[in-house]
Amino acid sequence: MDRPELPISQLHAFTVLAEELHFGRAAARLGIAQPPLSQQIRRLETTVGHRLLSRDSGRVALTPAGRELLPVARRVLGGLADGLAAARAVGEGRAGRLRIGFAASLALTVLPGLLREFRDRYPGVLLDIAEMTTGPQLDALREGSIDVGLLREPPGGLTDLLFATVDEERFVAVLPSSHPLAARSSVPMEALAAEGFVLLPRDQGPGLFDRIAGLCAAAGFTMRVSQHAVEWLTVCALVGAGLGVSVAPAGIERVRLDGVAFRAVEPTARTRVAVAWRAGDENPLVARLLSAVGPTR
Repeated sequence: MDRPELPISQLHAFTVLAEELHFGRAAARLGIAQPPLSQQIRRLETTVGHRLLSRDSGRVALTPAGRELLPVARRVLGGLADGLAAARAVGEGRAGRLRIGFAASLALTVLPGLLREFRDRYPGVLLDIAEMTTGPQLDALREGSIDVGLLREPPGGLTDLLFATVDEERFVAVLPSSHPLAARSSVPMEALAAEGFVLLPRDQGPGLFDRIAGLCAAAGFTMRVSQHAVEWLTVCALVGAGLGVSVAPAGIERVRLDGVAFRAVEPTARTRVAVAWRAGDENPLVARLLSAVGPTR
């Protein structure tokens, strides 16, 4: 059996009249004349199949059916008001859920400040944070499983994704503490020419991999990768175990591991940190995040 549709205006008119128990005062509260108010009440009574208010001797009173309907009508109207307010907050970017992918090394540098700033501005937004390297972030953005990515060395020439720089971080050499170069305050890139490198696989972060390979090429040699690891912490651990050296973003210096030394590289070079999002994405929370980050495009 189909349920009857009740216009919200009829329920609103009924609750106001039930509170005032006077057609004139109720009509004034509603901003309408008495005849339209009476018509709305009659339509509602027709839908219910019973009188909701008695009008004997000029006195208005709720009938048993009216007393039963009143709390239900109030809940419906209250739920509608709450739903509209919630929808408005989401539409304005003051509430909802924002899914963010981030490169693990950025948890040591950019990410904490970004999240604090955003939470301070928009406390009603639920943040869903997922750690992933750059390649998987790009895939997740295209698939719609994250809304925003925070990554290193974004690729160029893409039309479906947009990027904005939020930071630039210098590179450091990662060396075993026993390595002769660890005795120096800085390391020329050409001094690493004979070393095997420990790095993330290229498919996990192609832009960063190519950037480091470019630094080696500029120093006159081709980078030789002797070991891969999918996390920078693991890269450092493998370097400390003597399996090679690495060149990494400077934020990795905050990782404290026995047997590992970090030294500035010469010439000074920097890696680009960017926020990424889908072109044409109308999610207002994405715009809110960009505003909180204050990126330079």
